[in-house]
Amino acid sequence: MSSDTREPSAFSHQKIETNNFLMIVLILLVVAVGGLVEIVPLFFQKSTTQPIPGLQPPTALQVLGRDVYVREGCYNCHSQMIRPFRAETLRYGHYSVAGEFVYDHPFQWGSKRTGPDLQRVGGRYSDEWHRVHLNNPRDVVPESNMPAYPWLEKTQVDPADAATHMRALRRVGVPFTDEQIAAAPGEVNGKTELDALVAYLQSLGLALK
Repeated sequence: MSSDTREPSAFSHQKIETNNFLMIVLILLVVAVGGLVEIVPLFFQKSTTQPIPGLQPPTALQVLGRDVYVREGCYNCHSQMIRPFRAETLRYGHYSVAGEFVYDHPFQWGSKRTGPDLQRVGGRYSDEWHRVHLNNPRDVVPESNMPAYPWLEKTQVDPADAATHMRALRRVGVPFTDEQIAAAPGEVNGKTELDALVAYLQSLGLALK
């Protein structure tokens, strides 16, 4: 019986398994194709690209409040995603849907949960409760390990930032009008970062109950 002395083809198992560079290229290719198959269809589904009924673009003050939320790293401990499990929906309300976040760039979904989820926090507590909580969390939640943010009520927002950020958001699809952008500096003039953050928190989850 004659032995097979043929050279391995360019994409034989032996060739791939003994060539690190080729193996890496093919792995990256497979991952890229798989990722595109998973992600690209989402850009064409109305459930992920269209706002849910009742969802309104944020106000100028809420835009600045969200900036404070991100700057202070609130998302590091609080997710803004209610998962579709009975234990979560009983505690927090309706699970999160993509249509609630079409005006959120980037969205704050996450799996971290040192503190409670904040997606349905809007309207659950009064503005004053939020103010006290942010100034010293243990005044309202004695067991809280959240840090205090006393500087927020002493720092005024920059009115010029509101219009600038709203223009940037309009470029990525948030339907702000010229009139809304022009009125933004006047709406936030004299407001503090605490005012802005409370306004943002009170806006969360109101469109879907």
